[in-house]
Parts: sequence; C-alpha cells; structure tokens
Amino acid sequence: MSEVQGDDRLEAQAPAEATPEAKPAPQKRATARRSEGTKSRSGTKAAAPKAAPEGEAPVEDAVVTEDGATNGATPAKAVPRLLALFRSEVVPTMIKEFEYGNVMQVPRLTKIVLNVGLGEALTNPKAMESTASDLTAISGQKPIVTRARKSIANFKLREGNPIGICVTLRGHMMYHFMDRLVNTALPRIRDFRGVSSSSFDGRGNYSMGIREQIIFPEIDYGGIERIRGFQVTVTTTSRTDVEASRLLALLGMPFARPE
Repeated sequence: MSEVQGDDRLEAQAPAEATPEAKPAPQKRATARRSEGTKSRSGTKAAAPKAAPEGEAPVEDAVVTEDGATNGATPAKAVPRLLALFRSEVVPTMIKEFEYGNVMQVPRLTKIVLNVGLGEALTNPKAMESTASDLTAISGQKPIVTRARKSIANFKLREGNPIGICVTLRGHMMYHFMDRLVNTALPRIRDFRGVSSSSFDGRGNYSMGIREQIIFPEIDYGGIERIRGFQVTVTTTSRTDVEASRLLALLGMPFARPE
C-alpha cells in the first residue's frame, strides 16, 4: 500500500512542477511586442502589416519620422495652401511691421460667413432649394435656413418664415474658400479693379458683396435658376482696421488702389 501511495504522490506532483516552465513563454512574447511597438513609434522600424480580408492587399501603418514625414499608406492631413502661407510669411511680416511682443498677438482669421437674403422665397418655393444647392457647391458645406424674427405686415412677412440661407466656415474650410475667393473667383469679375478698402466695421471685420454666384467655377451657368448675389463677411481677431487690412492684403485680398 505504501508503494502505491508513493506513486500516486509522484503523479500528483508532476503537473505542478511542469506548470512554472510554461509561464515565461507569454512574457517573452509580450516583451517582444512592446519592443517592436517602441521601434515603430520612433520611426526606426516599420510596423508589421495588418491582416487584410481575402482579395485585398495588406495595408501598412503610417510611421511618422522625426522630420514630420510619413512613411505608410495613411498620409498626413493636408494643410491648406493659404494657412501654410499665413504661418510661413504673414506672421513674420506682421510681427516685424507692428512690433508684436508675442506671436499670439498676430491677427488671424476666425470665420467667414456667407449670407443670402431670399425675400422671394415667400412666393417662390424653388428659390430656397436652388440657392441652397449653389451655396453648398461654393462653400463645400451644407447651409442653414434663416427665418424671420418678427412679423411685418407691409412685407407680408410672418414670424418664422424662411427668408434666407447662411453658411459659417471655420478651420480648413475657411482657408480653402478664402484661397478660391481671392485667387479664382474675384479675378473673373468683368472689369474688376479691386475690392473696396473702406468696408471694415471698425473692429477688424470686413464685409463685401458678390453680385453673381457664377464667378465661382463650381457653379454651372447652364444649370442655375437665376443669377443671385450674396454677402461675404470675414471675421478676424484684429482690434483695428489697419491691422485687419494688412492681414487680408498679405493673404491676397485685391484691394482697389485709392484714386
């Protein structure tokens, strides 16, 4: 009986002794994964390709190097051309001319508002839809409908009636629109001699009127219902009109020369 019990004890102890030997393997694999992830983040070694579905090529992860370049299938987000110009040329020029003590004091664009007044929408329901389509093509953003705040009997207007369309652009969309406005749309105006330099509000904001939406290449002349104009308001962080005027001029706004 003692020999049988001794054998049973040896068999019971055998799995317990083998268990610790199997643990280091997962730890080594985890350490190897951490080391590979550290190398790929530093840009010295590309990450392993991800598993792709059947019939598709594997996609590699993008690796950002020290100089800011990307090496992979996912490119970095493109910076608008006008924003790159603002950072590289406009900011140093403004600091030199106005002697700012901090780079954050340099005026910059905050938003651009496109507004269309549609009094005819009270009698022509198609005007709202057609104008919204044109404004979407011009700005690249879906507009919102503006409604009357109060009733006016002489104009047959009731509170809440749709009377216009508005779009507010910020960020990269704002710089893309500004670039197309000053470099593509405004030069297409017939007998264009520049925009007025006296349309500032005294607080660094500039407003201008566009008489025809067809000056933008995104609008098909044969597909529009009728020619309509809209208002463009450029809002800046400038405190004076002199600084705002210089900022817009450096960004390419073609101001008319004083006679």
